[in-house]
Amino acid sequence: EVQLVESGGGQVQAGGSLRLSCAASGFTFDRYYIGWFRQGPGKEREGVSCIKSSDGSTYYADSVKGRFTISRDNAKNTVYLQMNDLKSEDTAVYYCAAASKPTTYYMHPEGYDEWGQGTQVTVSS
Repeated sequence: EVQLVESGGGQVQAGGSLRLSCAASGFTFDRYYIGWFRQGPGKEREGVSCIKSSDGSTYYADSVKGRFTISRDNAKNTVYLQMNDLKSEDTAVYYCAAASKPTTYYMHPEGYDEWGQGTQVTVSS
């Protein structure tokens, strides 16, 4: 059974940091992309960052560039999202996802077919 389990969410003050983890089971990180998405209150789900399995290329939304860093540990089958200098607008449920097929939508939810349950991140100002 394929499973993605996020952890590391919580409440933090603006300017603080959190590190999210996405642990995969039932498959190895040979999926084409592993991505982080978020959905804030009343908003659509949006791409935050992703990493390409074949060469480790990383991509970021403009809103998080310079503040968030995606990384992976293949031995642990885990992908991380280090989030620094958090802002109130980063408040959302964060989801980890895996794309098992080649896609040009690597920063869009429709490119992914496996999803975790999400972890809440709340940033207070």
